[in-house]
Amino acid sequence: MEAVAIAIIPLGAAIGSFLNVVIHRLPLGESIVKPRSRCPGCGTELRARDNVPLLSWLALRGRCRDCGERISPRYPTVELLTAAAFVAVAAVRGLQPELLALLPFTAMLVAVAFIDLEHRIIPNRILLPMAAWGLLSAALFRPDRLPELLIAGAAAFLLLLAAALAYPGGMGMGDVKLAGVMGLYLGAAVAPALLAAFTLGALVGLAIVVHDGAGARKRGLPFGPFLAVGGLLGLLAGPELVDLYVQRFLS
Repeated sequence: MEAVAIAIIPLGAAIGSFLNVVIHRLPLGESIVKPRSRCPGCGTELRARDNVPLLSWLALRGRCRDCGERISPRYPTVELLTAAAFVAVAAVRGLQPELLALLPFTAMLVAVAFIDLEHRIIPNRILLPMAAWGLLSAALFRPDRLPELLIAGAAAFLLLLAAALAYPGGMGMGDVKLAGVMGLYLGAAVAPALLAAFTLGALVGLAIVVHDGAGARKRGLPFGPFLAVGGLLGLLAGPELVDLYVQRFLS
């Protein structure tokens, strides 16, 4: 575990730093390649020493070196969350070739969760390449599971499509497509992932109604973050949960 953490933490933090660029720029239609990161307050291009994942934000105490503008805590949060998720997935699934599929999927879950929270969209520019990589990586690293992954992707897509058609205000097509992509990576484990997403979404919705009153029912909640949490659960414990269900109820 220690060796895995030492190897994966810097990678996860660096990917998290890139995800911050994606989360900020992609919904605005901007390039995620150039220009280099700048302070949102004064526009000064960040120096290399001020762009080190996690450490730079702490060293600068969350403010721009030049103008003192506050730097959103989202930046270190995304970096830390991505690093922690990478370590957890690698520790649970082992240092196997399939990590070349599972770690990009993990990064996607982080990105879409924060984009949906801020902008209420889940961009096709993320979902479509990840769907393509899901198919290609399955053929390369998990060919024996390809039929299962295809069936799971189609089933998850159709399930959420039915939910979106039945309750148009509750979720959008971005959620539907995200569920389909999740199936391509999780296989049968997408079932507990979706169950966890719906359960968590219902609990949060209920808590908001209890706190703010019945009028809060009209307030829309982005469902992408709940799907992302469910997807991470599917990565970490999904196969075991499926096996437990089969043993308890089907055997």
